[in-house]
Amino acid sequence: MPVLSPIQVELLRNGLTSICDEMFLAIMKSAYSTNIKERHDHSAAIFNAEGKVVVQGESLPLHLASMLGLVEVVLDRYGRDNISPGDMFLSNDPFVGRGSHLPDVAILAPVFRDDELVMFVSNIAHHSDIGGMAPGSMAGGMTEIYQEGLRIPPIRIAKNHEILDDVLDLVLLNVRVPEERKGDYMAQIAANKLGARRLQELFTKWTREQISEGCTGIIEAVTRRMRAGIADLPDGRYEFTDVLDDDGMGTTNIPICVKIDIQSDEIWLNFEGSASQVTGNMNNSFAGLQASVLFALKVLIDPDGPTNHGMLDPVHIDAPEASVVNAFFPAATAARAQTCQRIIDVILGALAPAVPERVIAACNGANGVATFSGEGPDGQYYLYMETIGGGAGGRSYQDGSDGIQVHVTNTSNLPVEALENEYPLLVERYELVEDSGGAGKWRGGMGLRRVYRGLGHTLTFSGQGERAVTPPWGLFGGKGGGTGSISLINPDGSKEELDIKPASLQVEPTKAVCIETPGAGGYGAPVDRDKESLLEDFKSKKFSRSFLKEHYNFEN
Repeated sequence: MPVLSPIQVELLRNGLTSICDEMFLAIMKSAYSTNIKERHDHSAAIFNAEGKVVVQGESLPLHLASMLGLVEVVLDRYGRDNISPGDMFLSNDPFVGRGSHLPDVAILAPVFRDDELVMFVSNIAHHSDIGGMAPGSMAGGMTEIYQEGLRIPPIRIAKNHEILDDVLDLVLLNVRVPEERKGDYMAQIAANKLGARRLQELFTKWTREQISEGCTGIIEAVTRRMRAGIADLPDGRYEFTDVLDDDGMGTTNIPICVKIDIQSDEIWLNFEGSASQVTGNMNNSFAGLQASVLFALKVLIDPDGPTNHGMLDPVHIDAPEASVVNAFFPAATAARAQTCQRIIDVILGALAPAVPERVIAACNGANGVATFSGEGPDGQYYLYMETIGGGAGGRSYQDGSDGIQVHVTNTSNLPVEALENEYPLLVERYELVEDSGGAGKWRGGMGLRRVYRGLGHTLTFSGQGERAVTPPWGLFGGKGGGTGSISLINPDGSKEELDIKPASLQVEPTKAVCIETPGAGGYGAPVDRDKESLLEDFKSKKFSRSFLKEHYNFEN
């Protein structure tokens, strides 16, 4: 006989989810770096005793990549008998820790009930620096993982409820701005302690058997939802190919290919034909590929459903080893989010004929990274890293959103006021890029422009962009979106175009850094756009008269 009814399983799921959400908020409210406390580049999850994700907070889908295999790696390395109450484990490595890139550092804590290991809590946060050859650990020009920062296998960071200071000292010695990094690590550790306390409170309301069966039921429910969603897709084979601009090291037009086979309630995704792993740091670990696939399928077939290990059961992923989508050690992976975005692009492009009403046109397809560092006028060293949004694709019933993060990189905008309050930087412009949304019955979203200047000092700038050459594509007659760019603005106002992945440039305060992110593709033929929307496009000044004339034959 079952121990729990379906209603009780749902009550337990909501209880666990609330703990996850509280852990997320605890990190956000106590972290030191703007990347976490303001931009919310962190996630939390709860696992069962076998290491399967039961609930994950709805924050960054890409962080699921670094969660799915985390407990399994720790259990393989230490064994259950060598894990005790009060332990915590630190990990970030894509190859031995099943992470996705080094700046995403996970901290895992076991939870015991009557001396029995029954669950785990974990969180992951993107640290603005993890060491390596360039400030921010995300610059172009990196050709192997050793250059990208400190590799951390799953190791103890706490024992018997005490932080292991020698381990923490080793980590902090290898990073820039160690006090800020320490504050972020303390926030992660505190969140795990909070999660463990909340689970102990939950244990007073549920028996051991109820918790175990309930967690299994939560995972199985997600599997059923995934299978039902896949079964609702038309059986058949679907294919699509797109390209990455370059790897920052001379390799251009890097293909990402997918063949999708749907049969009944199972789906197979084969990435044969994708490029071999590249010299630069655009390579993606299998964990990142897995998270990208699950995200793309979730938004198409079950956008309102929970996220956990159950999503994997009906999904079969095959990717060539040592490829750009499934890299092999010692490949550089810092910019793997760019590749994850393109993986999602090709999955959505392939399935557009199957479910045209659900798929959106190509989004900005980038994870625009900007890193600024240097010694400010006050003599203090600073390091600031952010990612910048762009356009979201038009869809079958609505225009694409302007200036947002899309898909797996679901971080927040950092307000100019917060940026300028904490760093010796001036943001001279922050605006939408005119004419950057692809034309269509439903237009694509618009890209962003940010212009930064160092105040009273020469700063070091590194950037990572995409879709500077191949624009985001439109669907069903929609036009492509605008491309991205990175440039310097000289004192006379002239622009000096840079590569889309510049590394460690020295920028004097007489010059400013201008980053323009891609727009997104339109959906449906432009001729079908209604006149009222065109008039609004013109009046809002988002689109010029010449653009509207060219693409819509608009007269006003």
